Amino acid sequence: MSFEMRLDGQVAIVTGASSGLGWHFATTLARAGAKVAVAARRTDRLQELVDEIQGFDGRAICVKLDVTDGDSIREAIAHTATELGPITVLVNNSGIAITKPVLETSEEDWDAVLDVNLRGAWLMAQECAKHMADHGHGGSIINIASILGLRVTKQLASYAAAKAGLIHLTEAMALELAPHGIRVNAIAPGYVETEINKDFFTSEAGQKMIKKIPQRRIGHASELDGALLLLASDAGSYMTGSVIKVDGGHAVTSV
Repeated sequence: MSFEMRLDGQVAIVTGASSGLGWHFATTLARAGAKVAVAARRTDRLQELVDEIQGFDGRAICVKLDVTDGDSIREAIAHTATELGPITVLVNNSGIAITKPVLETSEEDWDAVLDVNLRGAWLMAQECAKHMADHGHGGSIINIASILGLRVTKQLASYAAAKAGLIHLTEAMALELAPHGIRVNAIAPGYVETEINKDFFTSEAGQKMIKKIPQRRIGHASELDGALLLLASDAGSYMTGSVIKVDGGHAVTSV
């Protein structure tokens, strides 16, 4: 790892860290030298993640967090700062998806997805930005968007709308927060294998989807490490308002 992409002395908080990409992002940041607060509503697995990070001499703590609750967010930020020091990196990863046709999507379905994926991301980014501005040290906010914020697919209208909103939110916050030394960028992953979707991509429907990707394969979580560390570290110090696609070329294909 290049010196510029090291994160020694940095304090990061990763939301949605109890599984999948959030889990991986937390370990990647810790291996790069950051002290990491791993945060989620489901805290049963967080200690396992902390133990994994401590196993390679990293520093991590568990933080209970509901990104839809402003009080929960403020408590999580305060606890992280007390235990690890002022936060300098936020990975805004919490997200849910409800897969239904448009005509079958209820108001409750819509609200649930937008509440976590867009409103929750906004609240978390805003509170972390206030914290960074108050401490005067700047920082990096990394929103985990999706290529579905740039293009669409069937039965995920609420998810696509939320991620498109998150991409515009990224750009709007980047514009306003630059004078505070706070960079705001997004990663837009394509299809990346996780414990949740692994079985789907071995199915006939999953294999059909893979054939639409120019590289003819899905990605691995480790293939997001370069984008993550670039945006979190000084290597990306002149980047703000950027959206990095990591998708095997999927977003440039026809719908």
